[in-house]
Amino acid sequence: MRESSNAPRWTRHFVYRTEHTRTTWKFRVGFVALIVIAAWLTRGWWTVAIARSLVCDANGAPSDAILVENFDPDYLVFERTTQLRRAGFATRVLVPIPTESGTSETNAVALGTAEVMAKIARLGAMDTVPTREVEPISLNAAYDVLHFIERERIRSVIVVSPLFRSRRSALVYGATLGHAGIAVRCEPVQGTREVSTWTRSWHGVEVVAEQWLKLQYYRLYVLPFRLRAEKTADRKSVPGSAGSGRAQ
Repeated sequence: MRESSNAPRWTRHFVYRTEHTRTTWKFRVGFVALIVIAAWLTRGWWTVAIARSLVCDANGAPSDAILVENFDPDYLVFERTTQLRRAGFATRVLVPIPTESGTSETNAVALGTAEVMAKIARLGAMDTVPTREVEPISLNAAYDVLHFIERERIRSVIVVSPLFRSRRSALVYGATLGHAGIAVRCEPVQGTREVSTWTRSWHGVEVVAEQWLKLQYYRLYVLPFRLRAEKTADRKSVPGSAGSGRAQ
């Protein structure tokens, strides 16, 4: 800022003049265009980087049980679980099923859907684990799974999860089951969209954007601030020691 040299000296106590340098509209348009072009030319790198940040590192190994991520029912997850079981990674399969609101009874529709997908995938016998649908859903469900696993004396699990959800699943189960001394391994399942092709459809963009936002929500808020509170709360409301159901 610079005071005008033509103004009387006493006026500086009340008013002053300044000079501003502003960019032209041509510069602003050109700058935005440059950013858009740079993003377009490098999309092959940053789109893959975003997608990879959502995927856990596959580290499946022989375990006591396979845990099927069933929050967003996906047949391919059941199919991959069948492959792991037949390959000898584990003989026991756990499938979380949400309970009816305010009860410890599993939701009939969710249970039926899981049973149909398991049947088509030729999965065989599975243990259903009742889980509460209480926010934050994934964290509370993980505690319900933890109670079941501790009761059944299971010491290691392979979490089979949809590709773009797998990193969040690994973080949540690592913070709950892992903290309790249970070995947690991750097995991401690729669907119709890959890390390099998700931008080819609007639905793919929606899926990745949603999972990215949820990952940040859990990473930056839920796990740092809600984890301790939920540890106390979940001890007071376990989904009915209803235990497990056995389905074919």
